[in-house]
Amino acid sequence: MTKADGRTRLNIMTFEIKRRPLLRALGLVAALAGGGAEAQDPYARERAALLQEIAAMARDTGAETGRPVFNARVMAAMAKVPRHRFVSALYGPLAYANHPLPIGHGQTISQPYIVALMTELLDPKAGDAVLEIGTGSGYQAAVLAELVASVYSIEIIEPVGKNAAALLQQLGYTNIHTRIGDGYNGWPERAPFDAIMVTAAAAKVPPALAAQLKPGGRMVIPVGGPGEVQILQVMVKQADGSISTQRSLPVRFVPLTRSR
Repeated sequence: MTKADGRTRLNIMTFEIKRRPLLRALGLVAALAGGGAEAQDPYARERAALLQEIAAMARDTGAETGRPVFNARVMAAMAKVPRHRFVSALYGPLAYANHPLPIGHGQTISQPYIVALMTELLDPKAGDAVLEIGTGSGYQAAVLAELVASVYSIEIIEPVGKNAAALLQQLGYTNIHTRIGDGYNGWPERAPFDAIMVTAAAAKVPPALAAQLKPGGRMVIPVGGPGEVQILQVMVKQADGSISTQRSLPVRFVPLTRSR
C-alpha cells in the first residue's frame, strides 16, 4: 500500500466533509433498520436501502444534473415520508422499490429518485410557499411539506385529488392546501410563489405558471409533447421577469391535461 500524497488526502477530506450531512440523514434511517425498530416500522430496512440507492443514483447522474450529492434536508424528508401510505395495499410490498407505481385513473406515484431529484433541483427553503401542479398520490406534496412553509397543490382528476387530500389530512400535513382544478391556470389567489413544481409533462411551459413565479423563484417541470422525449427543466425567473432555463435528465411523466 502506497502513501497518499497531500493532494489526495485533501480530496478525500473534502469529500468526507461534503458527504457527512448526507451520511447523517442516511444514518437516521439505518438506525431505524436495526436495534429491533422493525417491530415498530416494518418498512425501516426497505426505506434505508432506498435512501442508499437514491444517493448512488445521484452520484451516477451528477454530471447531467449538477447535483451529485443531494442536500441532507431533502434526503431526510425522503427518509421521513411513509411512501407505503401513498400506494394501495396491492403494491405495499413494492412501496420502497425505486420505480413508479400505478395509483389508478391512469396515474402513477413517481419513482423515488425522481421525487428526490426534482425536490433537490427546486432548492426549497424553510419559509417558501410552493405551488405543485399534479397532486397525484400526494407523495411529492408530503416531501415538499417537510421542507417548506406551505404547499399549494392542484389536481385535475377529482377522485385522485380527493383521495390525496384525505390521506394528507390523516397524516397531519396542515401546511398542504389542495384543490381540484386545471393546473395550467395555477393558483392566482395564492401567487406569487417562491417555487413551482410540475409533476406532469407539458408540451410547453404554461404562461400562467411563469407569471405566478416570484423573481428569483425556480420552477421544475418536465417538458415534451406527445411522442417527444421529455426533458426535466429547471427555470429561474430573473429580476426583469425573463426566464433562464437549464436542462437536466430525460424523464417520462404522464401528460399535463387540461379541463375542457
